[in-house]
Amino acid sequence: MSEDFRLDMGAPWLNLLATRGRHFGAQPVERLPTAERLREWLALSELMPLTPVTDADLRTAHRLREVLRELALGAVDGIPPRADQVSPLTAFLGPEPVHLAALDRLHRSAPATAADALGRLAHQAADWLTGPLREDLRACPEQDCRGVFADPGGRRRWCPSPACASRGRVRALRERRRGEV
Repeated sequence: MSEDFRLDMGAPWLNLLATRGRHFGAQPVERLPTAERLREWLALSELMPLTPVTDADLRTAHRLREVLRELALGAVDGIPPRADQVSPLTAFLGPEPVHLAALDRLHRSAPATAADALGRLAHQAADWLTGPLREDLRACPEQDCRGVFADPGGRRRWCPSPACASRGRVRALRERRRGEV
């Protein structure tokens, strides 16, 4: 189903980018159309806030997603970020205390609000985009997708979507056949 969440991009902040599929195509797929869907996504990402998720939180999540998309694609394409691209991300980086508990595994306390959950994603993205993990970022070559994903081994050609890989392989086969004629 096209509205299913993509949780296979390599990190929660990259999965947030995938909540809008075929972003550059004629008919993008919005996987976070409602506050309830954002709540579901946050729960699957282990970022369920203690307070209810609101429509304002949904708008904030969409804004963060697009701020991160622009910075991530720039990092993949080797384009230095501009100050006007960085300052919106900085606004999401508010301080949130870290509380850990040793239970069946190490647990971090739930974010108090959706804004705190989005702040955790912004921190994760900032760590990736400013550190050595940025070298693992790739963008799907499918022009309607351009999904950003982690590729630590440097061997992947397309994003984890089977559709992108299939379309890319079919296109390559057609191009090879045209070259044989």
